Amino acid sequence: MSDVAASAAATSNRPAGHGRVVVRGLTKSFGETRVLKGVDLDIAAGQFITVLGPSGCGKTTLMRIIAGLERQDAGSVEIDGRAVDALRPDERDIAMVFQSYALYPHLNVADNLALPLRMRRLRWRQRLPAVGRLDPAARRTEREIQARVREVASQLQIEPLLARKPAQLSGGQKQRVAVGRAMVREPRVFLMDEPLSNLDAELRVHMRAEIAQLHRRIGVTFIYVTHDQAEAMTMSDRVVVMMQGRPLQFASPGEVYADPADLQIARFVGSPRINTLEARVDAAGTLAVGTLAVASVRGVAPDTSVTLALRPSHTPVSREMTSPGLAASVVHRENLGSDLFLHCALEGQQTTMIVREDPARVERFPIGACVRIGLPVEALLLFDASGARLRPTLASARTGGHTDAAVV
Repeated sequence: MSDVAASAAATSNRPAGHGRVVVRGLTKSFGETRVLKGVDLDIAAGQFITVLGPSGCGKTTLMRIIAGLERQDAGSVEIDGRAVDALRPDERDIAMVFQSYALYPHLNVADNLALPLRMRRLRWRQRLPAVGRLDPAARRTEREIQARVREVASQLQIEPLLARKPAQLSGGQKQRVAVGRAMVREPRVFLMDEPLSNLDAELRVHMRAEIAQLHRRIGVTFIYVTHDQAEAMTMSDRVVVMMQGRPLQFASPGEVYADPADLQIARFVGSPRINTLEARVDAAGTLAVGTLAVASVRGVAPDTSVTLALRPSHTPVSREMTSPGLAASVVHRENLGSDLFLHCALEGQQTTMIVREDPARVERFPIGACVRIGLPVEALLLFDASGARLRPTLASARTGGHTDAAVV
């Protein structure tokens, strides 16, 4: 599949183009292992972009190259139309928040926040305590730095923590300090590398909301790396789905979920997992799963094997064995209170499908119950043998009415 390049209108309050990141043809290998295979991206200023993918897909390497912590083998990185490949990390006007927080344990919160500004705005002699107290310019700059520290601490609601050392902070408090240390510099771009992975589940949910609200307040470009689809789907303006060193899709979270461009994306995004079935378009143009005729197809060559995919929330189930569909039996139930998920083993196959049902109907589907699983034409997603998305026109095998299979 060709690399994906996309852009969108800026949402930032800053001048147009402030914080736009363009990546062209990035490649990177470590020894014989190709980690990035020609990445092209155009990230609009002020957007919250999440780079989503499994471990080893190249997302952190992409982040480190944008930050200047790693050199690419080929390709270029531009920020606001300026090539930054030859610039050091501290010259790129980028702030990075790491998974490990990277706070200095011997400094209190106020000094951790102030350190980036002191390093940038004070000469090394002025940073010496004795010289700094005697130098009027250094004292004036230090007052400005302290004012900026208090401003950021107020925004993040960590003012009561300014005198504490990192060892005296909770995980969520450390995360806020790490974000604050990036904020004080007022960078063009924030890079966040799995910043919530060390937090417990409840705190991750809370911090997701905090980071998204922070982005809306300050309007700076955020590029956020994660393997957690919940973070990507709930925080982002757009999502870059990375697989095997390439971005397979760059779109809104809703589009990535409902209209995946590749079977790998369909399987990776969504919980519970998407249902997949091996199907075939026969010589007469009929899409069939085993002996079940599902639909007639226009736009796919006859005698073609395809993969049919269907989200659990779009998969109907019935106890009426005369209903059209696949014969199955309930082998497991997950009652989550708000949702009931039935795991159904298809008759005569080793395939298990997951169906979402109303928890109020749990007693209708005991373990071992025989059911019929429907395959509604309007909800089907089709993929070819390579995993690329097919977008044929389908006609219901029962009604003959045509529908666009891409619409879900």
